[in-house]
Amino acid sequence: MRPLVRVAAAEGYAVVLEALRAALAGGPALFVASGAPGADAAPLPATIAQHVGLVVETSGTTGRPKRVVLPADAVLASAAASESALGGPAQWVLALPVHYIAGLNVLARSLSAETAPVAVRGAHFNAEAFIAAARELSGETAHATALVPAQLATLLDDPAARDVLRGFQAVLVGGQAMPGPLAERAREAGIRVVRSYGSSETSGGCVYDGRPIGGARVRIVDGEVQLGGTTIADGYLDDPVLTAERFVSDDGIRWFRTADAGELDGEVLRVLGRRDDVIVSGGVKVSLAAIEEVLRAQPGCADAAVVAVAHARWGERPVAIAAGAPVDDDAALAAVADALGAVGRPERIIRVATLPLLPSGKPDRRALAALAAAAG
Repeated sequence: MRPLVRVAAAEGYAVVLEALRAALAGGPALFVASGAPGADAAPLPATIAQHVGLVVETSGTTGRPKRVVLPADAVLASAAASESALGGPAQWVLALPVHYIAGLNVLARSLSAETAPVAVRGAHFNAEAFIAAARELSGETAHATALVPAQLATLLDDPAARDVLRGFQAVLVGGQAMPGPLAERAREAGIRVVRSYGSSETSGGCVYDGRPIGGARVRIVDGEVQLGGTTIADGYLDDPVLTAERFVSDDGIRWFRTADAGELDGEVLRVLGRRDDVIVSGGVKVSLAAIEEVLRAQPGCADAAVVAVAHARWGERPVAIAAGAPVDDDAALAAVADALGAVGRPERIIRVATLPLLPSGKPDRRALAALAAAAG
């Protein structure tokens, strides 16, 4: 056993970086507390198994937060696999919270590459702060960053930020499905965007652009994406029931059940969305992820999400929430109906200034559902 220490994210990324360095080198294991109201409230054990390096709290977008137990070797394997997949060591711009696995991975990759990360400063992400951080990077190695789609969209809107990103070895984008139009904008701007797929339970992204990296493995079982290999977590802290439900062993290989629907096209994974985002409307199954994919390709709907609301006649119906002023919402809804049938057409599009997001950058599904319900 070894000690498990709690470090507050508010202490700064440099403090977290040194605590992570110690954890991955055999010192005390690390839990980074977000400091958000109501979070991190559950007590931690004083000690944990010797091989454990990190305990990471998930964002809990649709359920209660969970604490994921990650072996140090899994975190190191993730960093090494990422470095190899991206073409070599890089110096990283840190633009993500360090109490989530995506931010911690930026620090772990920096430790692996023996480079000093540079953090984006300020309470709110913007292009100016990102450019300022990028200016602090050295010219001795390649540059890289990890973003969520909303951050990438912000940078693509700024000509100077686009110029900065063109010089990066790679821009990892994860956290949620990236809209096709956003990926196309980045490609047209000459930016190397790499779509990252994974979760806290897999030490972060272990599938890049649909292909497993390093020792990661992918399989589809009854339509569900399952991930295995060298970066898989031990399970959930103090929750053996959920651990047994979400982690399975098969022929000596440990697999994490993602609860995502997907398919394999040869060796390339295509994630179709959450299996639990399929609703039944009037006896017909409707995928909210499929609706989002079509809707985000329509003018004025690039930043949109779809949730289900109760309906007296149909049981459930989809409702869309989109950021920004409407362009032609009726045409957007018609495009969804053309692509997916009338049952897939959202009841309406609710317009907001910005989508509610979690600190991780993912859409806050609970807040979105509340908005849709309040709109009637």
